[in-house]
Amino acid sequence: MLNSSSVNHSNASEEQNATHQSNQKRLLVYISCRIHLAAFGILGVLTRYLLRELFGPGIIGFTGDHTVLYLDLPSNIVGSFLMGWLGIVFKGDISRFWDLLAIGLSTGFLGSLTTFNAWNQKMLELTLEGKWALSIMGFFFGMLLVMACVYVGVATAKGFRWLLGRFCTCSTNNCCRVDYQILRTVILLLLILLWSFLWAVRIQLFKIGFKAQEPIAKLWLACLLGSPGVWLRWFLAGYNGRGIGRSGSWKWFPFGTLAVNVLASTLMAGSTTIMKVINTKRCDIIVDGFQFGFCGCLSTVSAFVAEVYVMNQSKHPWRAYVYTIVTILLAFVMGVLVYIIPVIKEGYQ
Repeated sequence: MLNSSSVNHSNASEEQNATHQSNQKRLLVYISCRIHLAAFGILGVLTRYLLRELFGPGIIGFTGDHTVLYLDLPSNIVGSFLMGWLGIVFKGDISRFWDLLAIGLSTGFLGSLTTFNAWNQKMLELTLEGKWALSIMGFFFGMLLVMACVYVGVATAKGFRWLLGRFCTCSTNNCCRVDYQILRTVILLLLILLWSFLWAVRIQLFKIGFKAQEPIAKLWLACLLGSPGVWLRWFLAGYNGRGIGRSGSWKWFPFGTLAVNVLASTLMAGSTTIMKVINTKRCDIIVDGFQFGFCGCLSTVSAFVAEVYVMNQSKHPWRAYVYTIVTILLAFVMGVLVYIIPVIKEGYQ
């Protein structure tokens, strides 16, 4: 018979092994989440750049630098519409398949596709030019437009789900059986290969473009800096729902999303001021890449409008208006302090 000391030693060893396996599993999930965010974040940056070029002055001419139709408006419209699909209606279904895929699509792709700081910065520039009315209209109609897009996205997604429930018979006949574990592993490996390949290619392209001082170099730098922006936004989003103080008051207010949008807008305004001070071509490339990549992926319009939508559908719709006004006013005031006042004071052109 085993004595009590040997039994206790055996139990302690089993607990240590279980704890070690649990820690390894958590680390694997954490790394997998970072890879999903980074890979989908790069796709969001590239999609935002393509939409900017397509609707910009060079091709369609719908958006511009000196109007309320700012360059990133199309990406905010598309991202808000897709948020109704992927972030509200079908997010639960995607999470049941794989929660990391839901995080990658909503936080990684849609969060990087949309950007709040560029919207705020363009309104600041219009204000600096003395176009106060256009700046106010830009915030007001811009908010109405993205909110309309998320409502349309939710409505069309619900209609599509109704059609699936009416005509799809795979769940009853068991004709769509898939080994989800294998499929998840394949998706993860593809994302790792995609992220590694794009990372290596972007470094080389940025070196070549920066040495030749080509404007396209800002895109490759933006892709390099996009991943840290997504990771920081994902980390700060963990403060949503915690509230203030030990009592946790105001838990309904998403302080994490507010922090990333205000922080990104402040960094955008400050870096624009630096660009006016230095005023060199290489500085413009670095600052543009930082703004388009890190700041663009740090801030988000898709999550912002989704939160406003959920608040508006709750028993306290006034919370949506409070959250919207606080976010826009705080970001604009910080922009005034670090951009408009220094530029007016020093007379930068």
